[in-house]
Amino acid sequence: MKYALLSDIHSNLHALDACLAHAQTQGVERVAILGDLVSYGAFPAAVVARCQALQQNGAIVLRGNHEELVQTHHIRTSKANPSTTPSLGSLTAQWTHDQLSPAQRFWLEILPLTAQTDQMLLVHASADAPERWRYVDDARMAALSLDAACAHPDVRYVFGGHVHQQSLYYRGTGRQLMAFKPTSGVPIPTPNHRQWIATIGSVGQPRDGNPRAMYAVFDSSLAKLTFHRVAYDHRAAARAVREAGLPDFFAQRLESGQ
Repeated sequence: MKYALLSDIHSNLHALDACLAHAQTQGVERVAILGDLVSYGAFPAAVVARCQALQQNGAIVLRGNHEELVQTHHIRTSKANPSTTPSLGSLTAQWTHDQLSPAQRFWLEILPLTAQTDQMLLVHASADAPERWRYVDDARMAALSLDAACAHPDVRYVFGGHVHQQSLYYRGTGRQLMAFKPTSGVPIPTPNHRQWIATIGSVGQPRDGNPRAMYAVFDSSLAKLTFHRVAYDHRAAARAVREAGLPDFFAQRLESGQ
C-alpha cells in the first residue's frame, strides 16, 4: 500500500491542498497526518475540516503539540504572569482556538498520539515518550525513538514530524544508527530486515530556506520511501496570514521558508 505521510500543516490550507493533489499523482492509497494541524497559519478551521473529511475516508490523523497548545493556552493565559515572554506557538494559539468550533476543538483533543499499521509506528514527536514532544533531531534521539518503537516485534519503521526537517536513519548490523540524506523525488529502498526512522518534514512551515512544502510517500509493498518537495502559492498563504491580522513574522517565514 502507498501511504502519504504529512505532518506540521500549521493551518496552511494552500500547502495542504498542494501536497494532497501531488500525492494523488503518486498513486497514494491512504493518508496519514502526523500532528500539528493548526497554529501559525490563517486557515485552522478549514484545515481541520479537511483532515476530518480525510479521516472519514480512512486517513490516520494524530495529535501534535500544537493541538494541545490550542486547547490549553486560553486557560493558561488568564493565570499567566503578564511579564512572561510568550512562545512562538502561543502568539497564535488563542486566535486559533477562537477560530475553531467546539466540535473541532473536541475532535483535536481526542486524537491519538500514535498509530501502528503495516510495520509502521506513526508519531508526531518521539516514540519513547510521545506526550513529552521531544525533538528527533539527531542520531541519539532517533535511536531512543526507534528503540522504543521497535520493542514491538511488528514495527520496522518509525515515521514522525515535529522538527520541520526531512531526515532518515537506519540501523544496520550494529547498534549505531546510520544517517541517509534524502533527495526529493528519489525513492529510497528501505528493506524491512533493517529498522528505519524518518522525520517527514513540514507541509505548512518549511524551515530549511526552501518555501516548498514537504511530505513523503511510503510504499509498504515495495519497501520504498520517497521524500517530496511541492511548490505551492506560498505568497498567497503569507498574504492570508497578514490579512488575518496574525504576526507578520509568520508570513515572512512562509515567504522565506525559514
